[in-house]
Amino acid sequence: MRHLILLIISFIFTTSVVAQKTNQLKSPDGKLSVSVVVDKKITYTVTHEGDEVIAASSVSMELDGAKSFGVDSHLKNVKTTSVDNTIASPFYKRKEIRDHYNEMVLNFKEDFSLIFRAYNEGVAYRFVSIGKKDFIVKNEEAVFNFKKDYNTYIPYVKTKYEDFETQYFNSFENTYTQTPLSGINPKRLMFTPVVVELDGGKKLCIAESDLESYPGMYLQNNNASTSLKSHFAPFPISTKQGGHNELQQIVTEREPYIAKCKAKTNFPWRIAIVSTNDNELADSDMVYKLASPSRVSDISWIKPGKVAWEWWNNWGIYNVDFEAGVNNETYMAYIDFASRNNIEYVILDEGWAVNLKADLFQVVPAIDLKKLISYAKSKNVGLILWAGYYAFERDMERVCRHYSEMGIKGFKIDFMDRDDQPMVDFHYKTAELAAKYKLLIDFHGTYKPTGLNRTYPNIINYEGVHGQEQQKWSDINTDQVLYDVTMPFIRMVAGPVDYTQGAMRNGNKKTFRAINNEPMSQGTRCHQLAEYVVFESPLNMLCDSPNNYEREPECTGFITAIPTVWDRTIALNGEIGKYISIARQKDNVWYLGALTNWDARTLQLDLSFLGEGSWQAEIFKDGANANRIASDYKKEIINIPADRKLNISMASGGGCAMKIYKK
Repeated sequence: MRHLILLIISFIFTTSVVAQKTNQLKSPDGKLSVSVVVDKKITYTVTHEGDEVIAASSVSMELDGAKSFGVDSHLKNVKTTSVDNTIASPFYKRKEIRDHYNEMVLNFKEDFSLIFRAYNEGVAYRFVSIGKKDFIVKNEEAVFNFKKDYNTYIPYVKTKYEDFETQYFNSFENTYTQTPLSGINPKRLMFTPVVVELDGGKKLCIAESDLESYPGMYLQNNNASTSLKSHFAPFPISTKQGGHNELQQIVTEREPYIAKCKAKTNFPWRIAIVSTNDNELADSDMVYKLASPSRVSDISWIKPGKVAWEWWNNWGIYNVDFEAGVNNETYMAYIDFASRNNIEYVILDEGWAVNLKADLFQVVPAIDLKKLISYAKSKNVGLILWAGYYAFERDMERVCRHYSEMGIKGFKIDFMDRDDQPMVDFHYKTAELAAKYKLLIDFHGTYKPTGLNRTYPNIINYEGVHGQEQQKWSDINTDQVLYDVTMPFIRMVAGPVDYTQGAMRNGNKKTFRAINNEPMSQGTRCHQLAEYVVFESPLNMLCDSPNNYEREPECTGFITAIPTVWDRTIALNGEIGKYISIARQKDNVWYLGALTNWDARTLQLDLSFLGEGSWQAEIFKDGANANRIASDYKKEIINIPADRKLNISMASGGGCAMKIYKK
């Protein structure tokens, strides 16, 4: 009997030890470490060079039928592996990516796995269902605890916030609020990525990747503490047509759960990127690396490039014998401009289809699409059509087939303004159908990218950014220049941005005005030019009037010659909210862009990446009077110093752009 009691005690003790076992995973360079404790709940802790960057934080999923992943779960086994390979990335900021990580898979008896990966730049985890039955996820718990009340950079949802439903319906475009963790309003949602400032200059960026058939992750303050927690839009029961020009679907009722899931679902990756210098965030590949590989076998037809765009400049053609607007004469003028300047595309933005009908087969009488497509083809220019979400969604295969057969090259789809599960499904269905009919897609009015541009490379760009369009109606109190040197370290971590830069009318703090018909930008001319290098954008707009560009041939020549996808990218230096400089290479030519906030600034750039040989640079720099007249600039040709150290000066709200090539 005594032996039996000892055996039982021993079994209980062993079970307890196993239940509370700590499993540790390190990054390939050993600097990052994640410790996972399996107890009544599953918690993880992340350290970087011995510094705790995420305190013990719980992860779980609440399922229907009083089931869960991660609560009272029984660990079956743990498997670890190391991976070091290369990912081809043909329409990205570098043509290939090193995918180097250590992985730990925790398999549980409850038909799920929890996978952790440790890269040199960050850690990530995801749940995986390994059962054979479909199920419902009522909620997911993703917590990010911090040991101190750190400062944060957060994009609140830009809507009224009396309740969560009004916040779920948003365009995912907002500027950043700086606040301590404890100062985050618990009633307001924020969308990712968000950045937390740690000790010693380190930063932690929270993001997600491989979001498929599941709602996007918002974050909230966790009970007025130094903690953030996940929040998800529940699954819609019903919607009604409405919103912008009857082109949206407004949710009228939701289920008490967030997702309907298939057996063997791979859930999104929850990512924590850790940087020691801010420029490392602007150079991160984590979201792209963690996305599912390409599902498009033939990508030869996918052509990134630049776009002559009419909406921002309000169809601003002048010195012509016709009334500019939504008509064939205007678009033929844009096509002529694009052809003269080797611009690959022209967009027909909102207005070509009959308003308030949500029907993409009803074209306004002033537009003859067949004639325009034929004319554009003769000029070696492709046409892209704007489409409101509901008009596209209601009959998307017919729309794709019809316009592909006509010769349209793609769609810019707008006003989704949600990221619940059915809306995420819409993005994947669109990507798949568009690929089938060889159409490019530029998603506007939508959530941030989460790697879909890797899975379907025809998804060539995303908005989800507080872009240049805001300057048509926002006064100087909306500090776009500050945003321009903040966003590359946060939003651009998620992927490309359709920011729509290129203004030839420029203003400083005193002269800027929000004007709809003849809009202008905040900051200098060189600030605008540098954005074509700093901002990642495979389908890149020229937002201003063709007339304004042709009055500025030097600047236009620089913009139209610049690539939109790259062989290499190097974020040289930067501080969030202050300045940034990025160099990008295509073939044997480098481009470099630098931006500053409203502080005039001199930077020393280290160009040692150029390697051996003699190099020259064509430089666009702020003119001597750019502080007063924002469009003032100077172009010059210089030799790159042998020591590869180059000083550049930028005016208030300024920038610098250059093309570097071998002599």
